[in-house]
Amino acid sequence: MAIRDAACLQYALTEAECTEFNKTGLLMIEDALSPEQVTALTAATDKIYAQQLAKGQDPHKSLFYPNFIPDSPLFADLVDYEKILPKVWGILGWNIYLYHGHLIVTPPSGQPEDNKTFGWHQDSGRVNVEMESHPRPRLSLKVAYFLSDTSQPGRGNFWVVPGSHLWDTLERAPDSVGQPEGAIPVLAKPGTAVFFDRRLWHTASPNWSDVTRKVLFYGYGYRWIRTKDDMTVEDLWPQSDPIRKQMLGWGVNCNGHYSPTDEDVPLRTWLRENQPTAAA
Repeated sequence: MAIRDAACLQYALTEAECTEFNKTGLLMIEDALSPEQVTALTAATDKIYAQQLAKGQDPHKSLFYPNFIPDSPLFADLVDYEKILPKVWGILGWNIYLYHGHLIVTPPSGQPEDNKTFGWHQDSGRVNVEMESHPRPRLSLKVAYFLSDTSQPGRGNFWVVPGSHLWDTLERAPDSVGQPEGAIPVLAKPGTAVFFDRRLWHTASPNWSDVTRKVLFYGYGYRWIRTKDDMTVEDLWPQSDPIRKQMLGWGVNCNGHYSPTDEDVPLRTWLRENQPTAAA
């Protein structure tokens, strides 16, 4: 279900969603995936997880698996998913692509619940040291598709401090006990898509439940940002339509990432015809 006609604009970013994202750095879209999509994507994820276990992955530790898009057409279909991509360009604009993707499988830890401070961070590493601005620039966002039920706490939930995307620092809990003030777990049922600003202070947490957590992460950023993982998606270009090719990193030449022509960014051409206010 790619971006092919104006019907996808029924999923465009609303004013209320834009306000929520700008205020909190977070936006949750329930039922973004149908139950059938969740089932199929879970099977594709389970296949990868089984392969990694066979290669020696510790069954008690989280699997962080980047560059998963080429592993299944189901994953590629979410790159330009009609229910989600219109909201992405509504936030970032049209000069964007998928600069990072990974899936995470978090099995039950088998450990008792504790109150140790989690690994709080902002995304993008050195960007947060080397960019000279306050607040730091948005630059990118991630969309997390939840395949398993994390609607209850203790299931390896993603934790956030809403509104912290405008903070350059985060006051940590003393003595590595407890979480920062305002921290909450993201409670998401299967099929939910969660958008979050890369600057949002966030963290994973241990899975103290008996439910294995499974999430797909799609990172969108400006085309002049380098990829964060290998992103070996060139083989998908020939079978992709122009907008998906853009999302998969195709371009005429390197300069086109900074000063794009219409050929570099077919999304802009499409927007001129279908949503002119977003094509500026």
